[in-house]
Amino acid sequence: MHQKQIGKTDLTVTDISFGCAGIGNIGRAISDQEAEDVLQAAWDAGIRYFDTAPHYGRGRSEERLGSFLKNLDRSSFAISTKVGRVLSPGPALSEADGFIDPLPNSVRYDYSGAGFEEAIEQSCQRLQTDTIDILYVHDIGAYTHGAENDRHMKDFFASGLDKLQELKTSGRIRAYGLGVNETRVCLDILARTDLDAILLAGRLTLLDRDAEAELVGICKGRATSLILGGIFNSGILATGPTEGAWFDYKPASQDIIEQVTDLQRKTETFGIPLATAALHYAHSHPAAASVLIGTGKISSLKRNLAALETPIPTGCQELFGY
Repeated sequence: MHQKQIGKTDLTVTDISFGCAGIGNIGRAISDQEAEDVLQAAWDAGIRYFDTAPHYGRGRSEERLGSFLKNLDRSSFAISTKVGRVLSPGPALSEADGFIDPLPNSVRYDYSGAGFEEAIEQSCQRLQTDTIDILYVHDIGAYTHGAENDRHMKDFFASGLDKLQELKTSGRIRAYGLGVNETRVCLDILARTDLDAILLAGRLTLLDRDAEAELVGICKGRATSLILGGIFNSGILATGPTEGAWFDYKPASQDIIEQVTDLQRKTETFGIPLATAALHYAHSHPAAASVLIGTGKISSLKRNLAALETPIPTGCQELFGY
C-alpha cells in the first residue's frame, strides 16, 4: 500500500481503503464474526484507512469497526465517518434503507453545528475513539434531499461549517469534507469554502465520469483530495450487463446496459475483465488519493485486491482517457 496526503493536512491514508457499508449489513446480513474476519483480512493486506458512517446499519457498522480497532495502535490507522444524520433509540426493524437487521435506532437529518456535534459524539462512542481522522458531511445535496436541500444548505453554512472548522482546530478531527453521490453540491460548496477531501461515490468511474468535467480540475487547483467510492456503480461494473444488474442504486436502464456492454467488449479486447478495468481506472486515476473497496466477504476483498495487482496492458490508458 502507498500513503497519500489528504489535502494540505499532515494526514496520510493508504491508497486502497476499506468501505464499511458491507459490515453494516447492506444488502445482506453478516455476523459479528464475519465482520471481524473481513476487517482482519483487510488489515492483513495492509489497508490502514477505514470509512464508515452512522447510516450504515444505523450504527452497526461503526460499532463493529470500533470493536475491531479498539486494541490496535490508534496512530497506525485512519478512520473516517460522517455527520448529517443523528441517531436516537427507535423501534427494531428488519430492514432500513437497504441495510438488513439494523440497530434499533431512528434517524433524523441535521446539518447544523449542534447536529454535527451530537453526531460525532455518538460516532466516537460507537467507534471507541476520541478522535476522527476525516469527518465527511454525508449526503448533503439535492440528489438525496430534493427541495429540502435548501434548508440543509442554510443550516450547513449558518453553523455546520463553523463546527467543522472548530473540531479541526481543536484536534478532534484532522480533516473534513463531503461524502456524497453527486458533483453539483461539491461544486456549490467549493465555490464558498475550502475542503480537505471529498469522498465521491459513483461519479468518477470507468462508466460515469461526471466529475471529470469540472470537479477534478477544481479539486486539483484547491488541493482537495478525492477519495473514490462506488467504483462499480452499484454493481454493474462488477457483474457486467447481466439481467437484473444495478446502476446507481436501482436496476440499470437499457441505455446503461448498452453502455456497459460496449465497455465490456472493449476491456475484453485487452484481455482483462470489466471489473478489473474498473478497479484500475479508479486506483490509477491521477486525482484519486484512495479507492474504497467495500464488502462483507473475504472472498470479494481478496478477489479485488488480486485484480489490482494484475498488470494491465498499456493500451488500456486509451480506454481510461488519462
